Amino acid sequence: MKYAVIAISGTQFKVEENQKLSVDNLNLKEGDKSVVDQVLLTVNEDKIKVGTPTVKDSKVEFEVLKNYKGKKLTVFKYKSKSRYRKTTGFRAHLTDIKITKITF
Repeated sequence: MKYAVIAISGTQFKVEENQKLSVDNLNLKEGDKSVVDQVLLTVNEDKIKVGTPTVKDSKVEFEVLKNYKGKKLTVFKYKSKSRYRKTTGFRAHLTDIKITKITF
């Protein structure tokens, strides 16, 4: 089994080739291809490499599938006995990517 652990915009993901995943907005257009150099761990069958903090000469290539807004979250603040109520909403900007190649 061939996989890697990468860091994209402060979040770590375990990825395999041809895997699709949603990450925070990357400010790339749909169809763009890019490379992640922050590879923290690589596994190729029985060979395991752990980075300090990253694995040298390894990278993960991906393609942007689409950019969109996530599901709306409602945030409600409330304090009892003081008539304080505040409601706000939040929608995260997300990017769907497809991992195309893992290079060790």
